[in-house]
Amino acid sequence: MRSRTLRPAALALAGLAASSGLLVAAELPTNDYPTAARADYVFACMQVNGQTREVLEKCSCSIDEIAAVLPWAQYEEAETIISIGMRGGDNVQVMNSPQMQEKVKDLKRAQVEGELRCF
Repeated sequence: MRSRTLRPAALALAGLAASSGLLVAAELPTNDYPTAARADYVFACMQVNGQTREVLEKCSCSIDEIAAVLPWAQYEEAETIISIGMRGGDNVQVMNSPQMQEKVKDLKRAQVEGELRCF
């Protein structure tokens, strides 16, 4: 009996929450970047651009824009290619292939997008 009286009330509350914008989380894009990766990006960005609150906000905005453009798997792959390329050695040649370099270019385009929108 009790569940019948709660059901209309629960539906009414859900409708009210939806109409008032309280269900914002359902409208946000999927966040597939790990928190540590976002923090690493912001920390490095602040090292380059300054240690101010304003720069913190701009760097946070920038990684949000990158995440909106580039899925985590692609970001991680491009970062790995860049990291291996910086090490040098015989095995680096494969990282210079057009396919691998296109992945790096995708990351750089996303970074430029973040800079344009946030800085």
